[in-house]
Amino acid sequence: MPTYLPFDPNPRRPARLPPPKTIDSQFHVLGPVEKYPVRPGAAYQMPTATWEAALRMHKALGIERGIIVQTTTYGADHAVVLDGLAAMGPNYRGCANGLVFAEANDAYLAKLHDAGVRGARFSFRQELGAVLSDADFARAIARIRELGWYAKIQPEKDGIMSSAEKYQSLDVPVLIDHMARPEPVRGKDDPNLRKMLELLAKGNFWVMLSLGEKTSKAGPPWDDVIPIARAYIEAAPDRCVWASDWPHPVSVVQPPNDADLLELMYRYAPDQATLEKILVHNPAKLFGFDG
Repeated sequence: MPTYLPFDPNPRRPARLPPPKTIDSQFHVLGPVEKYPVRPGAAYQMPTATWEAALRMHKALGIERGIIVQTTTYGADHAVVLDGLAAMGPNYRGCANGLVFAEANDAYLAKLHDAGVRGARFSFRQELGAVLSDADFARAIARIRELGWYAKIQPEKDGIMSSAEKYQSLDVPVLIDHMARPEPVRGKDDPNLRKMLELLAKGNFWVMLSLGEKTSKAGPPWDDVIPIARAYIEAAPDRCVWASDWPHPVSVVQPPNDADLLELMYRYAPDQATLEKILVHNPAKLFGFDG
């Protein structure tokens, strides 16, 4: 496996603290490998990133709530998420990996739900080795509907265009990760951006304003991704959420300090009320924090 770089271990305080009850809509917990072995055939293995380290990062940034998202590293075995949720407490929720629907039974799904899992993430990236068949995906969506969960989509490396037909007609809440991975240099002509705007117009699609640092072609301070985020915010201010994506899996250059990413989010939002929607109210509704 390639060697990927770890997160910045010294998160600084942001220039200003985020609003109370801010939610980090996606972070991962990984390792230690002695306790949580990588599944056979996993596409990558990251340096250890424990729930304790995630909590330190959140406390430094002033983040009070978060969503632990199961990586493809562990597939259907959610022990790392279950242990993290038990340790981090009621301000945290979980998002399962879609493989769980093909490999686990209803009792296990109930266990995840009782622990605070409220969604499942699906990938159509063949190189990750965690792609459900069309039949298994249909069955998974049926169970998501019954459970009252949301579906989460990990875009391809080149965006969502090659996979959108698989989920664009779903009637459950659907959260698209990483701003749909558009190309900033193409501006509003980028087909992924246009498709994401089309999906947002449906009313049940959401977008996660994350991975700006990797989407950018200009480099820090990532000015070229700001118009993308603002286009989504203008289109659906009530269905945008933000995430750190800590510990920044498969990074081949050193990940930024996480405060830099929160401050990038501040630059996306045109005003404080919109910022509070994206960081607090929108994710609270989607992830079930308020009832």
